[in-house]
Amino acid sequence: MTALLDIRNLHLSMHSFDGEARVLAGISLTVQRGEIWGLVGETGCGKSVTGLSVSRLLRSPPAEYTQGQILFEGTDVLTRTEAQMLTLRGRHIGMIFQDPTTNLNPSFRIGTQLIDVALAAARHDSAILGVPTGAGRSARRVAARRLAVSMLEQVGIPDAEARLDDYPHQFSGGMRQRVLVAMALIGRPGLLIADEPTTALDVSVQAQILALLKSMVAAYDMGVVLITHNLGVVSQVCTHVAVMYAGTIVESGPRETVLDQPLHPYTQALLRAIPSRDVARGALQGLPGSVPDLINAPPGCRFAPRCPLVRPECLAAAPTSRQIAPQHHVACPVVSEARHA
Repeated sequence: MTALLDIRNLHLSMHSFDGEARVLAGISLTVQRGEIWGLVGETGCGKSVTGLSVSRLLRSPPAEYTQGQILFEGTDVLTRTEAQMLTLRGRHIGMIFQDPTTNLNPSFRIGTQLIDVALAAARHDSAILGVPTGAGRSARRVAARRLAVSMLEQVGIPDAEARLDDYPHQFSGGMRQRVLVAMALIGRPGLLIADEPTTALDVSVQAQILALLKSMVAAYDMGVVLITHNLGVVSQVCTHVAVMYAGTIVESGPRETVLDQPLHPYTQALLRAIPSRDVARGALQGLPGSVPDLINAPPGCRFAPRCPLVRPECLAAAPTSRQIAPQHHVACPVVSEARHA
């Protein structure tokens, strides 16, 4: 069965006056319909860059894909023209951006923005609006408005018909985020990239947005890549987890396996840094050091300078991701040796 999204050994460099930063160094990730993958890691690990790469939203230059493939339903998006990508974005690949304040145009009404997205998606699939292919402009706009109202209702906006004529500043932060969810789903995409969709929201609104995403996956049979720092969010929503560090995926697999039986030292360190009622005051463990400068990335394993298990062979070559258990992969020679001993 062809995967919905299959990223294979993806390498991405960013060129600057300071030099070439190898931002992604061999990313591999497979997402099927009905799966919600949590992409987690510290700031600067390449999570958002990976999400933007799927829709080819990085400007080139400075971005350059030097190796690998991004297969969406079997077709490599890196080989597609910009015109072909326009048919994918919104209609087949939806994206929820991190900050609703900056990703909704304050000069246009909410309805205008939703209707424009619906009409753009319908240019490639008129069935989205539920009107005949040859329908006139007026009929299409009426249908697009009706669809916009329906989507706002689905994401929990009360009095949706009237709220279409409001501007973004008339919505709360949580409601603006709901509008972005509606906008991302209005084209009925098969894949949704959600980049930190709950970061700026309070806990109660965060829970509502996460429940909404789960219900939408079930309703539309989508695949989701959820980019987040919050492992608590991952434990609530995701079916699978991929842990990123400095442009590499160090551990991936089913949520229960990765969170309950973490094997990579970085995954273990992230979990130890989560506060809980069982951790005494002052006993919370942090992770010393920081993500390395990717212009001068360390040789071999990029986590080696911060790793308590580092060995000389870790510095010799980048570790290969190996399957430790069904669907559970870890990129660490020390862990691999211990598990196969």
